[in-house]
Amino acid sequence: MYIKSLLFACFLLFLGGNYVTAQDYEYIGAAKCKMCHNKPATGAQYKQWADSKHAKAMESLKGDEKNDPKCLKCHSTVGHVDEDLIASLKVEEGVSCESCHGPGSGYKAKSVMISREKSIAKGLIIPDESTCTACHNEESPHFKGFNYEEYLAKVIHPVPEKE
Repeated sequence: MYIKSLLFACFLLFLGGNYVTAQDYEYIGAAKCKMCHNKPATGAQYKQWADSKHAKAMESLKGDEKNDPKCLKCHSTVGHVDEDLIASLKVEEGVSCESCHGPGSGYKAKSVMISREKSIAKGLIIPDESTCTACHNEESPHFKGFNYEEYLAKVIHPVPEKE
C-alpha cells in the first residue's frame, strides 16, 4: 500500500511539474504593447516600431507571397506561431514586438514588466543576433548581407533610465 501511495504521489508531482513548466504563453499583438510602450517618458517604443520596416513588412509582399508560408514566416509574426497560441495577433502587424520579444501574455502586466527578471521568467525574450538572423539570412531571396551592429542601431528602443 505504501509503494502504491508513493508511486501515486510521484505521478501527481510529475504531472503538476510538467503542467507548470510546459505552460504556453499566447501572442497578444502590438496593440496590447502600445498601451504601455507608447509614451515618450517610457521610450515610445510602439511609435518607433509602427514607423519601421518591420511593421510594414507585409506591405513588401506581392500577390501570392502574402499567403506563402515561406514568406510569412519572416514577414509576419503570425507566420511562425502555432495557431493555438494566438490570442489577438494579426497577420497585418507584420514583424511585431512579439517576433523579437516572445509571446506577451505572461509578461504584459505592469507588475511583471517592472522587473526584468520577472518578465524573463514569464516569457520575455531579450533578443540577440540569433533572433535577427532567424530571418535576416541567406534563405531570403532578397538577402544582401546582414551587419547585426548596423541594423541593431536602427531598431534599438530602450526604456529610458529613471533619474
